[in-house]
Amino acid sequence: MSVDRLVQQPSGRGLVAIPLALIVVITVVDIRSPTDVHLGPLLVIAPTLTASLAGPALTALVGVLAVAAQVVIALLHGGLDTTNHMAQLVALVVLSALVVFVCHVRERRARELMRARSIAETAQRVLLRPPPRRIGPLRVAWLYLAAEDDTQIGGDLFAVTRAAGASTRVIIGDVRGKGIAAIGEASVVLGAFREGAHRYATLPELTAALEVSVCRDLDEVADTEHDPGEHFVTALVLDIPDDGAQVEMINCGHPPPLLLRDHQVSVLHARHPVPPLGMCEQPATSHHSDPFAFEAGDFLLLYTDGVIEARSPDGAFYPLAERVATLAASTPDVLLRQIHDDLVRHIGDQPGDDAAFLVIERTPAHHLRLSHRPPDGHHRLPPDGSPPPAPR
Repeated sequence: MSVDRLVQQPSGRGLVAIPLALIVVITVVDIRSPTDVHLGPLLVIAPTLTASLAGPALTALVGVLAVAAQVVIALLHGGLDTTNHMAQLVALVVLSALVVFVCHVRERRARELMRARSIAETAQRVLLRPPPRRIGPLRVAWLYLAAEDDTQIGGDLFAVTRAAGASTRVIIGDVRGKGIAAIGEASVVLGAFREGAHRYATLPELTAALEVSVCRDLDEVADTEHDPGEHFVTALVLDIPDDGAQVEMINCGHPPPLLLRDHQVSVLHARHPVPPLGMCEQPATSHHSDPFAFEAGDFLLLYTDGVIEARSPDGAFYPLAERVATLAASTPDVLLRQIHDDLVRHIGDQPGDDAAFLVIERTPAHHLRLSHRPPDGHHRLPPDGSPPPAPR
């Protein structure tokens, strides 16, 4: 995501004609006015206005022109040796220099912000590794909204990967806290998930391994100096087989997913909830999965609490399940775009907390044959997400 910099926009440079015209108008009017009327101090408007439209170099040029105009006015109205004209000239030089300095500082901060955003975007791509648009029999769409707009990254996480067998493993989670400080904690969970998704045959074994990894490594990466409280990660882990409609789910303190089927929305509450990762309280053997049916044509909506805790201007929480029931979407991308637009309308702005969406659709059986990819997940699909052609 690029940084919007007004100083680089052609429209901003074109508007510099306005302060130049002001210099001419103020100079002409002052020269034609009686000697006891002094409009020269108004020339400081020109460099000040230019600073909001262009960079320091052009602002300095307009400042020099304003000073030159002040000299012309002084020469035609009594000379430069008068106290009043000297005071006006010195004031204009000082104020113009100050405006140029402030413009220079703003430019430097804009460049630093651009670098920070570029680094954050790179870190986010490395950390989150955006899931493929199609994996196995599934179509996937995702959206990440960071609360800290300067960095475009936060504490929410998700990943989709192929398991050793004919199934897809999915995780979505939320680190306590937000912003860059939460990146290290999210990396622990995602690293353990990507490694364990291929290694462990069952979902309870995978979530138990995640708990062990988080309990072992979270304290080393957590920002305990600025946030000395408890550090944990809510997570929802799914195992979606290619064949059959039964999905396994383990919910570690995360908001329940929504299942969309035939314009009906079901909230999939966990019958065997597990504490968030990092609590280090339950033994691994106590993890039990919850099955549910996920059939061809169904949509599965996963999200983080930044979505349902988003408030409208009057303080009302966003009713996600209720709003989703009113939407008609043909693809995961369309559904995600509709939800995002509706969320922004509800709160009138971007969410104040990190928010992540993951929409998964199970495609019909004939799509499965077209979009099958090997278990290692390295098969690349066309950029538009369409399935590859059938083998000849």
